[in-house]
Amino acid sequence: MSEKMQLTREKPARIGCRPIRDADIGPLIELLTEGFPDRTAANWARAMQRLAQREVPAPYPRFGYLLEVDDTPVGVVLLIFSTQGKERGSHVRCNISSWYVKDSYRGYASLLSNAAVRHKQVTYINISPGVWTWPIIEAQGFTRYTFGQIVAVPALSPWVGNCCVRQFHAAEDYGPTLSKEERDILTAHLDYGCLAYVVMEKGEANPFIFLPRRINRRIGSALQLVYCCDVRDFVRLAGPIGRALARRGRLLVCLDAAGPLPGLVGKYFPDRGYPKFFKGSERPRIGDLTYSELVLFP
Repeated sequence: MSEKMQLTREKPARIGCRPIRDADIGPLIELLTEGFPDRTAANWARAMQRLAQREVPAPYPRFGYLLEVDDTPVGVVLLIFSTQGKERGSHVRCNISSWYVKDSYRGYASLLSNAAVRHKQVTYINISPGVWTWPIIEAQGFTRYTFGQIVAVPALSPWVGNCCVRQFHAAEDYGPTLSKEERDILTAHLDYGCLAYVVMEKGEANPFIFLPRRINRRIGSALQLVYCCDVRDFVRLAGPIGRALARRGRLLVCLDAAGPLPGLVGKYFPDRGYPKFFKGSERPRIGDLTYSELVLFP
């Protein structure tokens, strides 16, 4: 090869994967808007602001990882780390979200995938996988823990004695059975636009969080159950909760499930609402989607 040909030969591209930094946010919003055209740049700007402001357990990345070629972003995966069960023996959970790589660089996508799940002590969840990704996710060691959704009409459930449904307000006292951790969760999710209630039953506080959502154009709006201590609590207290929600014009509640729930008025839809997957030692509890993309990303 001549000296001239050696001088004019293109340099190999520098390809790398690293944690997202604050300075990356502008180009990252452009990349996410390209990869998810159903969401606007303003949606993503708000999502990144929420990630920037929330508490993140050390030493995990605040935003996730970036795939870049010659210092240009070509891929992204957002990661939402949170500490679960602070008062009962904690563990770290990570919601893997918004994975996108430009078509011409899909051959390097494994760099992002490997970076995303590199923390072995973390339990990872994927709550919005596309149908075509299910076999890929399972091949990566993920296990499905929900198989569909129930669309319930809780106001049609029976009356329950000795209980009172109270809309949650951070300044109010709900007694010692509502823990500080639960109060913090309820307060944070009010700020994210959720509805929060405490059902007092025989002196015991039962917290619930719901997020407004649309099912489809025909049915219209509903609420998604984001948090409860146990799905059986929602089934047991569905009547009084449903009638409190109905007074606000909310008749339908969607909740993830592994199958039909006896005693709950509604219909189970298999493979609807994105079956959810996890990887790690702590199996996620159905009925807990706190601090997930569902509430953090508008």
